[in-house]
Amino acid sequence: MVDPSPPKTAIIGAGLSGLCLALALHQQSLPCIVYESRPAPLNIGGAVMLSPNALRILDALGIYALVKDHGYSFETLYFCDAAGNVTETHEFGSKQKYGYPALRVYRHVLIDTLLAALKEHRVPVEYGCKFSHIITETDGGVTFAFADGSTASADLLVGADGIHSTVRKQLYPDLETRFVGVAAMTAAVPTAQLKLPTEDINQHLPVTFVSPKHGGFVIAPQGSGGREVLIGKQKRIPEDPGRAGFAAMMADKDSHVAFLREGAEAFPEMVQNAVSDIPMDKLNVWPFYMVPRLDRWASAKRRVVILGDAAHAIAPSAGQGINQAFEDVYMFALLLKAGSGVDQGRALSFWQGYRQERIDRILKLNEQIDLRRMPAKEGEAVVKEPFELAWLYQPDIKGIVEAWVKEEASA
Repeated sequence: MVDPSPPKTAIIGAGLSGLCLALALHQQSLPCIVYESRPAPLNIGGAVMLSPNALRILDALGIYALVKDHGYSFETLYFCDAAGNVTETHEFGSKQKYGYPALRVYRHVLIDTLLAALKEHRVPVEYGCKFSHIITETDGGVTFAFADGSTASADLLVGADGIHSTVRKQLYPDLETRFVGVAAMTAAVPTAQLKLPTEDINQHLPVTFVSPKHGGFVIAPQGSGGREVLIGKQKRIPEDPGRAGFAAMMADKDSHVAFLREGAEAFPEMVQNAVSDIPMDKLNVWPFYMVPRLDRWASAKRRVVILGDAAHAIAPSAGQGINQAFEDVYMFALLLKAGSGVDQGRALSFWQGYRQERIDRILKLNEQIDLRRMPAKEGEAVVKEPFELAWLYQPDIKGIVEAWVKEEASA
């Protein structure tokens, strides 16, 4: 029997995960509402790298065609030695093999496109609604409060509120995120500043130049046509300086620029050109935090769920953070649509198990990429494993869910 009233889902967080989930739920004819603590849409700089596993999902949601021309498409990440010789490649997409090249697109472009789609479909997004706490949770639903004292209810509450998730605190009150001892120090400069030999910016870009002494220097085109490039280096920081410490690091722009320029003479001329003129308003510090491996992504009554960075924040070394969040939300929406056909508890366990297995493999991939991008620690034996990535870029999430639901129905 089909449930005549599908569950209504309240989503906390109007970032990429929350907005994508809202669109995925709408596509499955499941009602939802998004609550965001900020007073307006998130409009931050910086770009995200989307690989075929995420682009296939955005395509299924009708978003890919709207954003692909606003980003920089590519297929390979290059690793070069300090002289500029290619030493290794890391496939990040392939139209021929996976159906999609990779796409590096500004985060705000994605957010604006998702918001426009939700508005068109009349999916509500409410701003200025800062989630506070759960009031009651029963087998039938959840009632929760906002910081201003107002309340709301839903059949399901999903925390898509990022690495420092407030919703996660309801499941794990004492959990703290873990700083992994690394921060990315980045900036953005015009691509023309690189003074490439030709006008073709696709020559071995994006690239990481690797020096044993100075680590890796990253150059990655972004935006429409790749008119701008992100430049950056990773820095080891032994102890977590906390929010105030990173704010001070961000404020010390001269030291930031000096770090980016340090050792530039050991790299090819394009690196020296890249750091020759660094706009102070284009600097960014990105500390790498992780969420410890969680036993469960849902409450005991299964009316509160966390996903994306709230459930499994991983360092961005392999560029898979947002890609894995999109996998989370799409699979979750498909399983929720199965409704009364399957046991909700078993569906959530299957979802978390499948997703955690992929996260674990990405953590190992991160380790290998970090070995290439930072100077080796004194006495450290570096073993670089070859990249094998077909498993990452072509999961058939819809087919996997359909097969599992069919098996459950016949059990």
